[in-house]
Amino acid sequence: MTTRIADCFAACAREKRAALVTYVMAGDPDPLTAQKIVEALPAAGADIIELGMPFSDPMADGEAIQQAGLRALKAGMSLTGTLATARRFRETNDVTPIVMMGYYNPIYIYGVERFLIDAKAAGVDGLIVVDLPPEMDEELCLPALRSGLAFIRLATPTTDDKRLPTVLKNTSGFVYYVSMTGITGGRIADYSRVTEAVARIKRHTPLPVAVGFGVKTPENAAAIAAGADGVVVGTALITALKATLSADDKATEGSVSAVTELVSALAAAIRNTRKAA
Repeated sequence: MTTRIADCFAACAREKRAALVTYVMAGDPDPLTAQKIVEALPAAGADIIELGMPFSDPMADGEAIQQAGLRALKAGMSLTGTLATARRFRETNDVTPIVMMGYYNPIYIYGVERFLIDAKAAGVDGLIVVDLPPEMDEELCLPALRSGLAFIRLATPTTDDKRLPTVLKNTSGFVYYVSMTGITGGRIADYSRVTEAVARIKRHTPLPVAVGFGVKTPENAAAIAAGADGVVVGTALITALKATLSADDKATEGSVSAVTELVSALAAAIRNTRKAA
């Protein structure tokens, strides 16, 4: 079955380049500005959009994304509002994949069945739920797959060959390789080890492998793009946005462009990097 995610990676493969996957927090710093950012991402060079679901206890995220979620919640963003962001995006863009990323608690409170129906109707293509291990696939993963939504799993440097088949069993869309242990926002120490890890994962699955955590600059993105099917950037975009906000965290004239200019630079670096054979 063809999907927006599969079509996107296939198109990038034909161009012999990695996909640029951009993470932004829904509702940060306010719903209107966030909507403008999301809608501007494809023209800036984003291939896939990860839409963060704000949550008050984001245990896997570093300070930048934690604060983005808190700003969004303070501005009134909710899971309902996040779905509305995707739905409005789909009014003008039916091509760019949207993956909602976050934690299970808001989905559980919303109601799994209701959430999957509403997410599919809003034009969402996949989910990344970082606190649901494979042993809990009946909770959300399998219902999501039955609903036609990809369920994208994370693999980490500690996911060994014994554990990897379990992680990959019900994974679809792509595999998200976390380039380091710890929380978002760190730095990659050795790009060659990341490339080796991607190659190891690809020996176990035909799915594309995208690499995230620690990609801060166009140079970082190019280094990852040489050996991966996708490059995920989140903290750097959140940080660029934060730098434009007023003292009371309100958007300014340069808020949207700060994000899109960085995305354009990242996209150019990736497009100038041909993937290793």
